[in-house]
Amino acid sequence: MSKLYLVPTPIGNLKDMTFRAVEVLEAADLILAEDTRTSGKLLKHFEISTPMQSHHMHNEHKTTEGMVNRIKSGETIALISDAGTPAISDPGFLLTRACVEAGLEVDCLPGATAFVPALVNSGLPNDKFVFEGFLPVKKGRQTRLLLLADETRTMIFYESPHKLLKTLGHFKEYFGEDRAVSVSREITKLHEETVRGSVSEVLSHFEAKPPKGEIVIIVGGKK
Repeated sequence: MSKLYLVPTPIGNLKDMTFRAVEVLEAADLILAEDTRTSGKLLKHFEISTPMQSHHMHNEHKTTEGMVNRIKSGETIALISDAGTPAISDPGFLLTRACVEAGLEVDCLPGATAFVPALVNSGLPNDKFVFEGFLPVKKGRQTRLLLLADETRTMIFYESPHKLLKTLGHFKEYFGEDRAVSVSREITKLHEETVRGSVSEVLSHFEAKPPKGEIVIIVGGKK
């Protein structure tokens, strides 16, 4: 049956690719990839020869309708992002919504995503949490931080290495210097690291040791 598959890919360690993910990518008529150069290396590693087409935040508004029509005509399309599960701070939501609205089948495979190991590894409460992803860069950032200052659940953020110090500084300003925080970077990779402590302690650590790699920040809720 024709459908859209959302296929998680490794966030670092290629051994985290599942057997089922490989099977789906091999059987699909087309693979939509956030960056075909990045995904091309993955497909080559697993000897997958399925045709690939770019599908990213700059073109997904234009390509979504065409992809829906191709699935309607009987094709099976697999969507992958550069790393992790599609649509989690990556392209995928627009196409998924369009397929659901069109009555087409959507199947998301379980697999790698960065925030789950970071959350579990943080030592902070994970029975209730809120995923915030990337904070606004400028407009709306202060408003969002003021709102989150009273959030009682554990909060999850994504951040780039060159903005980590700025973000931790804002957490110190809006949440308080003693708020518990855990920063995980390069998850599943050779230089994986998790730094836990108060906002002030973690900020001091990365001021002395500039961060590199993909970063997930876990922040304890207000007590």
